[in-house]
Amino acid sequence: MAKYNDLDMKKWKEYDDILTDSLWIFDKRDKSGVHNASYHGNFVPQIPNQLFRRYTKKGDWILDPFTGGGTSLIEAQRLGRNSIGIELQEDVAKNTQELLLEEKNPDTKGKIIIGDSRTVNIGEKLQQFGIDKVQFIIYHPPYWDIIKFSDNKNDLSNCETLNSFLDSFGQVIDNTSQYLEKNRYCAVVIGDKYANSEIVPLGFYCMNLFMMRGFKMKAILVKNFDETKGKANQKAIWRYRALASDFYLFKHEYIFVFKKIKQ
Repeated sequence: MAKYNDLDMKKWKEYDDILTDSLWIFDKRDKSGVHNASYHGNFVPQIPNQLFRRYTKKGDWILDPFTGGGTSLIEAQRLGRNSIGIELQEDVAKNTQELLLEEKNPDTKGKIIIGDSRTVNIGEKLQQFGIDKVQFIIYHPPYWDIIKFSDNKNDLSNCETLNSFLDSFGQVIDNTSQYLEKNRYCAVVIGDKYANSEIVPLGFYCMNLFMMRGFKMKAILVKNFDETKGKANQKAIWRYRALASDFYLFKHEYIFVFKKIKQ
């Protein structure tokens, strides 16, 4: 059994639902329990489920600096992991907290902090739980300005330029990763964008932010997605536009997994 998860390798054949390939294809979103897609920008619950089972153990602490609708926190408590989420918008945090209470696991602890992940004092919050490090961080930032999540100037989706977005996300990484235990893992879920008739490889720009900070690259996973809210019921017209022009339709996003090797 690896030190960073609960998998019993004597029973490895029983884990046929845990993905080990780099292409992740999910036919549909898990909508069980309190999971829902009402918060625009939620990723599918299968992503944190797969990551937490591979890289954490029961009782470990997971940090989510972009909590949103709480998908990762819900999965954490379902799997017996403790969690801390950071959310910029107070109303969103309140709604997510209600979801967590609705599906509460008495064997886990959880907390949503209202604040800016670039500057919030995470160490102070960790001390309240009697811990000084977390064992996994899952990052699902805005895909720059594709979706405007709020009017808050500190919201990364309101960054005016690509460089300001990357600088802001870098500040989030610096403020949070210092509390990640050495030799443990983190992951970022991110997609690219299309603007001014060219691809903006947002995913790889974000990947580089971690590599520049000395994280060891462990996986580049590609996850499919079919229909977004913004393009719902518009498959035909987007296919027409692609054929009439020189671009391809996005059907994927990235999940980059890193290992922290520096203290």
